[in-house]
Amino acid sequence: MPTRRRFFRLIATSGLTLAAAPSARGQFFRPLEVMPQPTAPDVDPGQESGSPDALPYEYRRQPVYFRSQDSAGTIVIDTSERFLYLTQSPTRAMRYGIGVGRDGFTWAGILKISRKAEWPDWTPPSEMIERQPYLPRWMAGGPGNPLGARAMYLGNTVYRIHGTNAPETIGHAVSSGCFRLVNDDVADLYARVPVGTRVVVRH
Repeated sequence: MPTRRRFFRLIATSGLTLAAAPSARGQFFRPLEVMPQPTAPDVDPGQESGSPDALPYEYRRQPVYFRSQDSAGTIVIDTSERFLYLTQSPTRAMRYGIGVGRDGFTWAGILKISRKAEWPDWTPPSEMIERQPYLPRWMAGGPGNPLGARAMYLGNTVYRIHGTNAPETIGHAVSSGCFRLVNDDVADLYARVPVGTRVVVRH
């Protein structure tokens, strides 16, 4: 039987931890428990960086069940729900959260993508300048441009599907009739659809 000194030497070299001595009430010994410490702040990834992960979950890009009679590859925009769907089959679609036209600037119809541009320049239409004369007459494409990373032009209209540097506007009615996605999402959509893609806007 080991001596008391040898016993404590074994404990010291084994890495075990002794519990505190029992109280006078006769409590049993039990291993000490060390609570794990958090290794990162308890925040949603991207909450501070402005990435798509900062969006509420329902507005993040994701495959969903979506029943549609439109052929695969059609874009369906639901302005009331603030979603853009890229149909993939009669029952599946990729869904993107969007910002839509504010009151007085909503519309519905069927158009086609007539042109695509990466980091597009911005030339506000005359109607917009009339309403907001302080706007620049032209702005070069880039990170500070309100059209964001990509733009898809709809027919011969002034409307576009484009990016935005303001993810907090997704899910809201904020534009003059265009549809905006966060930059990562508009770049994803841009890569999936060609010029000529049919766009159905529902209101």
